[in-house]
Amino acid sequence: MKCPFCDTDDTKVVDSRDSEDRFKIRRRRLCTACNNRFSTVEVANLQVIKRSGVVEPFMREKLIRGVKLAFQGRSINQDSLDKLAHRVENELRAKSASHVDSYEIGLALLEPLRELDEVAYLRFASVYQNFTSVDDFEQAIKDYREWQKSRL
Repeated sequence: MKCPFCDTDDTKVVDSRDSEDRFKIRRRRLCTACNNRFSTVEVANLQVIKRSGVVEPFMREKLIRGVKLAFQGRSINQDSLDKLAHRVENELRAKSASHVDSYEIGLALLEPLRELDEVAYLRFASVYQNFTSVDDFEQAIKDYREWQKSRL
């Protein structure tokens, strides 16, 4: 890490603290050349590999925007959406991979959506799993009902 005061590469970490979400680390550093202190923030980087092969940073806001489409015309508060996105992001990061396929993001979204709202779940699943007929919907509804029974 370069010192922002004298541009030297020789700095040492004096203190480290995790952020609340545990995906950022705040480090207090000391430059051994000029003795100035400065802080840095390190972020665990999660990259998304899109279907087209393009790689881009994971953006929780983009995930929430996509989920909001499944809730169009249904009531959902922002706090519930934030919790859902946080849960999915945690699940993806727990896999300890720096790159995640967009398909895996969709898979990680299905279960929390199913728990939150059955209609939003079916809407999302129909697009994500590329339903092509009424039979696909019927099978998804059947699977949903079996899942519901297994939770009782």
